[in-house]
Amino acid sequence: MLVLVTGASGFLGARVAKLLDDRGVETRVLVRRGRDLRHLSGTRLQIIESDLSNPESLSRAVRGVSHIIHCAACSTDWAPWGVFFDSNVRGVENLVRAAAGESRLQRFLHVSTTDVYGYPEHPCDESHPLADVGLPYNRSKCMGEERVWGGAREFGLPITVVRPATIYGPRGKAFVIDITKLIRQRTMAVIDGGLRPGGFCYVDNAANAIIEAATHARTQGHAYNLADATGVTWREYVDALADALDQRRPWINLPSRLAFPLARATESAHKHLHLSGSPLLTRHAIFLLSRNQEYPIENARRDFGFAPEISFAEGMARTAAWLRSELPGT
Repeated sequence: MLVLVTGASGFLGARVAKLLDDRGVETRVLVRRGRDLRHLSGTRLQIIESDLSNPESLSRAVRGVSHIIHCAACSTDWAPWGVFFDSNVRGVENLVRAAAGESRLQRFLHVSTTDVYGYPEHPCDESHPLADVGLPYNRSKCMGEERVWGGAREFGLPITVVRPATIYGPRGKAFVIDITKLIRQRTMAVIDGGLRPGGFCYVDNAANAIIEAATHARTQGHAYNLADATGVTWREYVDALADALDQRRPWINLPSRLAFPLARATESAHKHLHLSGSPLLTRHAIFLLSRNQEYPIENARRDFGFAPEISFAEGMARTAAWLRSELPGT
């Protein structure tokens, strides 16, 4: 068994690769050239420095592999459309075509997101169609997942798709580092009281589920939601993070009916004034904070025995310990 993991210089991909290595599985990783790989030190991973835009290097990367776990993606809520498209659509196309040429491939697992459902008012199961609501991340992930299913139809690729909700844990950016910075700056806001469940999934729970889904015979041709099913709300999450870091709990509470037009205005100003960084509010963030993200995981439980082992309390303790060790002043 030889597994290729993409995105190992990032958050989720690195954890998947590390857990595979811990299990003694021969693992090859694709990482962007020049990235900091200290988090992979002490492993036996085969490292290929390239990216998804290079078909030649992808052909080398997939040579001889039995499984591909595709974690690499642009997962920010604010970037030029070209960045989203190159990573989440064209990069997927390139990897699918490279995989189609590897006769020993047993499974291609693609990490999608529950955002492909289009942020419905109520959580849905995997039968819900992909819904493009016009936001760059949502649109590009819908397009990328469509390319993966197209690879199954065109090339007969053995596909499995997972759709995680809100992954957090050590080295997490959007839901850990970025929120921690906002908490410290006293600018973190909750929406509608923060009462909606966030669909939180500790990174080890997500990574173990991905490995099981990629190697289980029953999962081929199916998609699966991933979350810890704790029911933890956004208010509970940001308060727990603040408490663990001895910071004051966030105080800003915006009603969604005002937050959405405010986000549109800040996005527009950011774009037309060519400002650096990200807007303080984005529609993507408001959707996540104002909609119930606790998508059902019954299919994952049934088909490959998904049973999150790390509790929210333990996950938050590990996350806070990492933040204190890695971020000065936390």
